[in-house]
Amino acid sequence: QSRPEFQLRGYAAATMTISLAAMMFSSRGVASAFSSRGSVALSHLPRTSSSWSSSLFSSAADTTSSSSSSSSTPASADDSTSSSQPPLTNNRLSRAGLPSSVDARSLSDNLPIVLSHLRSRRAAPETLSSAEQIADLNAERVVLIRKRDEALQIRNECSAAVGKLMRDSRGEETDEIQSVKAKASEAGDEASRTEERLAQIESKMNALLASLPNLLDDVVPDGDDDSQNQRVSQWGDVDALPARLGWTPAFQPLWHDDVAANLGGWNSESAVAMSGARFVSLTGPVARLERAISSYFLDLASSKGYVEVSPPLVVSRTALEGTSQLPKFENDLFKIVPESHTCNGQDAFLIPTAEVPLTNMHAGQILEEDDLPISYCVLTP
Repeated sequence: QSRPEFQLRGYAAATMTISLAAMMFSSRGVASAFSSRGSVALSHLPRTSSSWSSSLFSSAADTTSSSSSSSSTPASADDSTSSSQPPLTNNRLSRAGLPSSVDARSLSDNLPIVLSHLRSRRAAPETLSSAEQIADLNAERVVLIRKRDEALQIRNECSAAVGKLMRDSRGEETDEIQSVKAKASEAGDEASRTEERLAQIESKMNALLASLPNLLDDVVPDGDDDSQNQRVSQWGDVDALPARLGWTPAFQPLWHDDVAANLGGWNSESAVAMSGARFVSLTGPVARLERAISSYFLDLASSKGYVEVSPPLVVSRTALEGTSQLPKFENDLFKIVPESHTCNGQDAFLIPTAEVPLTNMHAGQILEEDDLPISYCVLTP
């Protein structure tokens, strides 16, 4: 992306003033903002309006790394002993020209770099082992591809030889022809067995690759947690809203659900009784406030040039894999039973946030740089 992208999830409050925090994190920093209702997604939000207050920190959000205290240590200088390896950057090997998401071949060719970045993310030993398994499987895959191709070549040569021998023998099946046919059949069986093993390896490699986090950008500082984030830029005044509303130093703002409950419009017990955990029903002025805030966000974004979208709320497994929700977060998603609905033969899921259908609107497309940025805004439940 040529410009930053932000997402606001389920913003709800008793005031219409908006405060946007755009953060990047240290190599293990984690941050998220969730609410029990709604999702408003905006891309490339402008920073010119005086109503926005924000801070920018250097780094990368790592929502995939383990929080185990027994995780691996950061990369050290020992990792860069080979002259062919890139230099250390922020206590890990530089990513150099590698993309943030690598395939099996790139991982195998650059395993020290990948392991260095995983250690910088404080990845669990299992994650490091997955990367090493991918490299081993890819090496086996290369050998098997050569073996399959050799078997197919033998089969093809034998088939051609059988044709010539049949012509020479005027259709009589001699012992030599039977021998060549047997050799062709054996080579074909060998190619089929090898192809089955290749399919197994491909499936396992893809599953392991899907479990790995992206490589870090070289500018991301090394750190154990978000306390080591580095602020690189700041704009706006974080004290502007309290001053405008006359808050005293002793005043403590309430969470949005506490505000809603105090207004008598937050009904969690009845919602849980009918729908289970993670649901709530809003009533009266709180319900109207939610609708008003949602409309305000969409109208504001549209006025800034964003295209409003009303996307599908059900997507396929492939769509969620493309945006990295699967396989890691499958247990957190709402899956639709196949007897009820499938997406073109695939498992169907309710979307977690609007980013999934928005991103997949351009899945498989090659976007021209002149057409960027593409800016959308959307409200989803």
